[in-house]
Amino acid sequence: MTDSVPLPAWPIQRRYRHASWNPGRGPCWAWGTRTFVMGIINATDDSFSGDGVADRLDDAVALARELVEGGADIIDIGGASSRPRAEPTPVAVERRRAVRVIEAVRCELDRLGIDIPISVDTTTAAVAEPALTAGADVVNDITGFRTDPELAPLVARHGAGAVLMHNQRGREHTDLIADVTTGLNISLDICAAAGVGADRIVADPGFGFGFGVSQNLELMRRLPELWPLELPLLIGTSRKSTVGAVTNTEPNDRLFGTAATIAAAICAGIDIVRVHDAPQMTQAVRMADAMVRPPP
Repeated sequence: MTDSVPLPAWPIQRRYRHASWNPGRGPCWAWGTRTFVMGIINATDDSFSGDGVADRLDDAVALARELVEGGADIIDIGGASSRPRAEPTPVAVERRRAVRVIEAVRCELDRLGIDIPISVDTTTAAVAEPALTAGADVVNDITGFRTDPELAPLVARHGAGAVLMHNQRGREHTDLIADVTTGLNISLDICAAAGVGADRIVADPGFGFGFGVSQNLELMRRLPELWPLELPLLIGTSRKSTVGAVTNTEPNDRLFGTAATIAAAICAGIDIVRVHDAPQMTQAVRMADAMVRPPP
């Protein structure tokens, strides 16, 4: 007779420092009740996934409508590419791209009576400040407020939400979860010193940012080890090169691989998924949630 195999710890029961998040528009997000979807708009001309809409406002607005109709809970707009080895985007160019798209998308959402938040994907206060004025509600920084010392105080003054990502690029690797936790704790200390409350913060472990394929896969397996932070967790695996390496596909053909990572992340307690393909990924989210979240 063989030993019994332990069942997965479902439904997921996580602890949070704060039970909910006010993203700036719409209802508060109650953590642990469902997975939220962040839809991507790249206001660039060199996006790794080939979906950039730099200076094409009509395309950006159409994409925003598609994301919302597909189930996105928040729209993330960035004016600079963060792909590996990308040429740095001048701040003035990033600001022009991001602010124009945010203004156009916010105007369209208001016209349609859709009250959902917008996040600006930037590492600098020089972009974040006009973006917040233009209609953004959240600042999503891939360097966790560790690049521009003015960014955290700006977020605090505006009462904006914050997505803090750990970025391993250029940093020595020791243990994966220790690296991520150390980086996020530094960002949290920056926020605390600037007056950004923990109730405003979402943490992102930085899938694909300084980690190779094997490390990214390890990160997916070890996501529950980030639960002790007691923060809502976001992950962005959509169309990433790790998905391509495993499935031998190009960025626009990584739908199924991305869906697999999203389902696995939800099973590991992720709260927000950042995606390009909102309609398809929302289906994956709803199915995974139905299996692993506590029943309403």
